[in-house]
Amino acid sequence: MENKEILCHVDHTLLTQTATWEEIRQICEDGVKYQVASVCIPPSYVKQASEYLEDRLPVCTVIGFPNGYMTTGVKEWETKDALENGASEIDMVVNLGWIKDGKYDLVEEEIRRLKEICGEKVLKVIIETCLLTEEEKIRMCHVVTKAGADYIKTSTGFSKGGATFEDIKLFSEHIGPGVKMKAAGGISSLEDAEKFLALGADRLGTSRIIKLIRQEDASGY
Repeated sequence: MENKEILCHVDHTLLTQTATWEEIRQICEDGVKYQVASVCIPPSYVKQASEYLEDRLPVCTVIGFPNGYMTTGVKEWETKDALENGASEIDMVVNLGWIKDGKYDLVEEEIRRLKEICGEKVLKVIIETCLLTEEEKIRMCHVVTKAGADYIKTSTGFSKGGATFEDIKLFSEHIGPGVKMKAAGGISSLEDAEKFLALGADRLGTSRIIKLIRQEDASGY
C-alpha cells in the first residue's frame, strides 16, 4: 500500500495537554500537505484552526475527553460549541462507569443525543477498549450501531493501551451496516497502519504516521 493510501485514512492528531497554537498550526499545515482525512485537535483550538484552514481540511475534536464521565448535558454543550466553532467531526468518549454498571440504555441514549446534534457531521464513539471485557466490547458494537453513530473508535490514547488488531477484528464481526471503525492510539509503524486498514478500519488516529513517512522520531500518540 502506498503512503498516500494510508494518509487519506489518517486523523492527524495532537491532543497533549501542553499543545500550543504553533504546534496545532503545524499539525494543520502537515495535514494539508499530506492530504490526511482530518486534523484531530483540542476543542479550545477548533475555532482558530478552522479559520486558519479555510476549509482546506476537516477539523475533528474530542468531547468528554479523555475519561467520558461528564454528564450528558455537558457533552451536549461541548458538542454544540465545537460545531459552532467549525468542527466537522466529533470524537466522543462514552461513560465507562455506565458500561460497567450495565446501563447500556443510558450509553445508547447519550450517543443518540449527540448524533442528533451532529446531524450530517461525523460522530465517532470512543469506547476505550483496553478497559473493557470482550463481552462489553461486543455490547458496545451493538449500542453504537443502534444509536446511529458513524464510527466506533478503540481508544483515547490516554489510558493503559491503544488499538489492537484483535479489537478491530472483533468490531468488524459485530458492528451493524453503516458503522465504520477507527483504530487509535499506539499505531507505531506504517506496517501496523496498513494492517489496521486491511482488517477494515476506515480511520487511523495517530500523530506518528507523518513522522514515520518523514523518517523522524515517531514517539507520541
